[in-house]
Amino acid sequence: MTAKMDRIDERAGKGAGRWAFAALLGGNVALSLGAMLVRLADTGPTASAFWRMTIALPLILLFAWRESDRRTPPRPAVLVAAVAGIFFALDLSAWHIGILHTKVANATLFGNCASLLLVLWGIFLTRTLPRGWQAVAVLLAFAGSALLMGQSYDLSPDYLLGDLLSLLAGLFYTCYVILMQRVRGTLAPWTALGVASVVCVPVLLGTALALGETIVPRDWTPLILLALTSQVVGQGLMIWSLPRFPPLVLGLTLLVQPAIAALAGWLMFDERLGTVDIFGGMMVGAALVLIRLPSRRAAPI
Repeated sequence: MTAKMDRIDERAGKGAGRWAFAALLGGNVALSLGAMLVRLADTGPTASAFWRMTIALPLILLFAWRESDRRTPPRPAVLVAAVAGIFFALDLSAWHIGILHTKVANATLFGNCASLLLVLWGIFLTRTLPRGWQAVAVLLAFAGSALLMGQSYDLSPDYLLGDLLSLLAGLFYTCYVILMQRVRGTLAPWTALGVASVVCVPVLLGTALALGETIVPRDWTPLILLALTSQVVGQGLMIWSLPRFPPLVLGLTLLVQPAIAALAGWLMFDERLGTVDIFGGMMVGAALVLIRLPSRRAAPI
């Protein structure tokens, strides 16, 4: 009887793992549409980030209320989530401004340097080098990313500022993900996201006002879509799946975003993909498949 229950638990665990990885991929797909929607918004770039958070906030707080057990969450975890919200506000400010000064593909590629930084963070934490299929996945991901970045990177004055701001945003986003991963062992997903969002909103509004941006839009459609896809669906699925994966898997999966954003830039803004772009995207896709396969014991550094 015990053996039978163990088999049932094992099957349930595998099913939950499959759903978790699907949620992680789905969150990244939703987030990949963000750059295109920021381009379509008729407010200032930081103001569009403010509306992204503000429109989504009531839904996030409702979900947080529904999942809570009415007990006061631990103060240390709340403080960490609040600091994460500040990093997220800095990430959105830098990235949204960068989107308007470079290509959609460039902004998403460099904004997702967090994918590579998280891989390095995972290696640092575990003091181990990946082996087996994981090692192949890491090599493919880095090689594919190098091809994509090398092909899309443009040092002309038109793109340099946007590329640098997107790189800075990627650094801020890495800090945000690491902090949110820490609190997810204590806070439920929507609660953690709600705390970070409440802190993020006034920081973004203050930044937009300080920069003299247009705050109120004429067309609300891109901003509503941005809030629902990037914040509710994208960040919601990402935060839910964070504690279920090591930094290595999280980092590699983030590379879905540049591939889809490049396709969106091609279709919407005629930012065409070349052979090298497509080949780099295929290498990243292969890495995402391989990272899910069993691997031999990692080698200590």
